[in-house]
Amino acid sequence: MPPRLRSDARRNRDRLLEAANEVIAESGPDASLEEIARRAGVGSATLHRHFGGRAELLEAVLRERVEALCARAGVLAGELSSGEALVGWLREVVAHAAISRGLGAALTGGGYEPVFSPHTAVRAAALGLLAQAQLEGAVARGVSVDDVLQLANGVALAAESQDDPAGRAEALMVVVANGLLVR
Repeated sequence: MPPRLRSDARRNRDRLLEAANEVIAESGPDASLEEIARRAGVGSATLHRHFGGRAELLEAVLRERVEALCARAGVLAGELSSGEALVGWLREVVAHAAISRGLGAALTGGGYEPVFSPHTAVRAAALGLLAQAQLEGAVARGVSVDDVLQLANGVALAAESQDDPAGRAEALMVVVANGLLVR
């Protein structure tokens, strides 16, 4: 994205990202670009001026979602105890995985080389929360960042095919929290 956009261009880009988030959440990464442009209230040419194609749009959506998720780690760390912040953030990771399923795979297909690495950003946020929880004795020192991220991924995968994915994910996160936190 160019560093400086005219205010109307910036508004159009923001509306496109908002509409893309909604449409992709409903239809997945193969969502209609025409529908995204329609919901944003712009023409398809405007969409293609801001995002050269589907892959660039998907990457921008994923980047926005991951940046918001990682920012939440800092907010939770400031509001909750270290163990509660870690578990609360892992719940948000599970929710993020549910709405973002398929975005990563869609980006890696077709020879597109994404610039943004969501795994690096998520891992860094998780590492900060985990280190603090371990420092304060809320989580055992032997637990690794990969352990907690694999738990969150496992919960998301296990819950996605259930009748009530959100309810099942929450039930599984209770089990994760009970096993993860030192009491």
